[in-house]
Amino acid sequence: MVLQLAAFSFDTGATTHVGRVRTLNEDRYVVRPDLGVWAVADGMGGHDRGEVASSLIVRLIDSIGPAVSAPDLLARFEDRIIRANAELRRLAESTGADIIGATLAALLTSETYYAVVWSGDSRVYRLRAGSFEQLTRDHTEAQELVDQGVISPEEARTWPRRNVITRAIGVVDEPELAFEHGLLAPGDVFLICSDGLTGHLEDREIAATLGTAEPTAAGAQAACDRLVATTLDRGATDNVTVIVVACRPAGAPPDRHRE
Repeated sequence: MVLQLAAFSFDTGATTHVGRVRTLNEDRYVVRPDLGVWAVADGMGGHDRGEVASSLIVRLIDSIGPAVSAPDLLARFEDRIIRANAELRRLAESTGADIIGATLAALLTSETYYAVVWSGDSRVYRLRAGSFEQLTRDHTEAQELVDQGVISPEEARTWPRRNVITRAIGVVDEPELAFEHGLLAPGDVFLICSDGLTGHLEDREIAATLGTAEPTAAGAQAACDRLVATTLDRGATDNVTVIVVACRPAGAPPDRHRE
């Protein structure tokens, strides 16, 4: 799907799959290029009603409505996450559940600006001019140990408690969000994904696939489909969700729309 906004047009693809092991897909996503909003929520496995948490989060994000500026968009987004967090806390208390929560990763764009917002280990990457970068930083015990120099990034991939999350929506009374922001550039390709993807693919493999996601009507969706297909080929032990967003200058020749 290609949609043009004032400064950039965006080719968006999205795919989700339950995987090879799970029977329930607790991942949810929202794709609203008309609002400049893309997000993935991953219901926390091992806790009650993970799919309820992720569904609630994306439903509230989807209600943001048109923003008048980048600060307005970010404020609207934060408001929806605060509401979602409060509702999940109330639901957990009323049902006697320990935790009803989900991780979150989102990309927001307005005019020439972008912001990345996250909580947990769902990720956002960017491919720019051949350079591939993880814009988020996992909120996990393993990442904290890497930051402290206790283990290496390579050791973190097989660390016994690598899936222990230190932040998520619905876990504490006030949602703990992290932010990065900057300027968009023509040719940027963003990837938003749940950890079901990164648990099976190395960053270099993701980057190679994103390099084929040129801003065309088929490029972003084809990249999503290839990433999920590779994950399934490798066993897909978790739900996997992928969104790809490719940017190009406004005014470029229009492409065929693809839903």
